[in-house]
Amino acid sequence: MAAAFLLVSAPAGAGAAPATAGPAAGTSPVMLEDLTWTELRDAVRAGRTTAIVPVGGTEQSGPALALGKHNVRVRALAERIAREMGSVIVAPVLAYVPEGTIAPPSSHMRFPGTLSVPTAVFEATLASIGRSLRAHGFRDVFFLGDHGGYQRELVHVADQLNREWSGAGGNHTRAYALTEYYEAATSGYAQLLRARGYRDDEIGTHAALSDTSMQMAVAPDMVRPGVLFSAAHLDESVGIYGGDPRRANAQIGQIGLDEIVRQSVAAMRARLRAAGHEAMPAPR
Repeated sequence: MAAAFLLVSAPAGAGAAPATAGPAAGTSPVMLEDLTWTELRDAVRAGRTTAIVPVGGTEQSGPALALGKHNVRVRALAERIAREMGSVIVAPVLAYVPEGTIAPPSSHMRFPGTLSVPTAVFEATLASIGRSLRAHGFRDVFFLGDHGGYQRELVHVADQLNREWSGAGGNHTRAYALTEYYEAATSGYAQLLRARGYRDDEIGTHAALSDTSMQMAVAPDMVRPGVLFSAAHLDESVGIYGGDPRRANAQIGQIGLDEIVRQSVAAMRARLRAAGHEAMPAPR
């Protein structure tokens, strides 16, 4: 997805457009991009005023994981979190994030396929997404990211928006950096893996056992098992950091995904309670 979050401007008289019948009976879409503008308008008017902005990244993850790992995973988990929460809307995934300098290449940019944007561009895009959602009536905007490299920027942008909005009248919107998502994916998940006998030199920090197992559970077609079990070197020279993915499997990956959802939902509910913005029940 492009870095900017844009909604097509409504035509003249948009505010008077008829109410829509909505999605097919028995379904309740949570993904913003699956709704029409009138469906979204009606959802907000009905009280669905909490939004998740999922942030991924397009980067190398070793020779056995596809480049879009973060984007696919964060979209799937954001949808699960939204459905668990109830009346929450999920914005499109922001797939372009800071990944290192381009010239000379640093960090993940040393590997083909990684796409990087400057930190200032990334932060400006996040802020514009938040302002767009506020303009459309959202009261609570949660930024959550699947990649560790920009967690500090998520906090910075949320703080910036809250300072900006604190003096504005009318719509009392708040922004949040849901860092609990990433903490659950890393330290929280690692603790669960250690309890099951996996070693730190397997678990790793990037494209190793924990990362690969979660991807096997959420999008197995993005994993190359032939590479996992045949490659002579699975280390930093090929983009795998701090661990060994060869014992990865979907069963332990599901444990990590469930932990991320559990901790994220608990953190969102706590933030909303603290703000006096209780989440609505799930729509039927």
